Amino acid sequence: MKTALITGATSGIGKATAELLAKDNWRLIICGRNVEVLSQMKADLSVTTEIFTLNFDIREFSQVEKAINSIPENWKKIDVLINNAGNAHGMDSLENGNIDDWDAMMDGNVKGILYISKLLIPGMKAQKSGHIVNISSTAARQTYANGVVYCASKKAVDIISEGMRLELTEFGIKVTNLQPGLTETDFSKVRFKGDEERAKTVYQGFQALKPTDIADAISYCIHAPKHVCISDLTIYPSAQAESRTVYKNAGL
Repeated sequence: MKTALITGATSGIGKATAELLAKDNWRLIICGRNVEVLSQMKADLSVTTEIFTLNFDIREFSQVEKAINSIPENWKKIDVLINNAGNAHGMDSLENGNIDDWDAMMDGNVKGILYISKLLIPGMKAQKSGHIVNISSTAARQTYANGVVYCASKKAVDIISEGMRLELTEFGIKVTNLQPGLTETDFSKVRFKGDEERAKTVYQGFQALKPTDIADAISYCIHAPKHVCISDLTIYPSAQAESRTVYKNAGL
């Protein structure tokens, strides 16, 4: 039975992926900051598979290191790392941007991936196998106004994925960079700091992607034959042409 570690597993894409992989008989290490949700997920998913939980903030290296070092010996062989944890805060121009928002995005979206990957790559190299899936965004493909820092953070994920692939392929480790388009999660609620009405407008007038759509794509990538590596995958809802172009109320 293979083991996958999923960051940001308590909501959205991460939670949907955990639920899908549990059905596929993967052992799961699910990570997140919300202890209550982690406990409930463990109770729910343990019906079908083995679950281990880690509670930490991906933005704090000391917490990440302590959590990874606490993994029991019988859980240390990790076959797949899904770097899903991330965030978006605010929709402001650069001159009006909030420094704390910038730090949160860079720390969570960029440094968080680096922190946990740094700690898990040595084990994958030692076992000469593994797969790292980094969740980027279509925002890495086209920058949009009032989202410059978020777009930059996701562009960094693309670059990190490419660098990982260059460094790790010779050790039998696959790297997949996945760019979801507009996906209906709590993402916009967080971005607009709890303004649920404003968050709802993002997904009105068209069928956005669902977290399960992205979970299906992740599953496809990690179940590919050994000789197949899906390096990059971009997924849009059918109404979205690129990051800045969405055709609403067009029946799509």
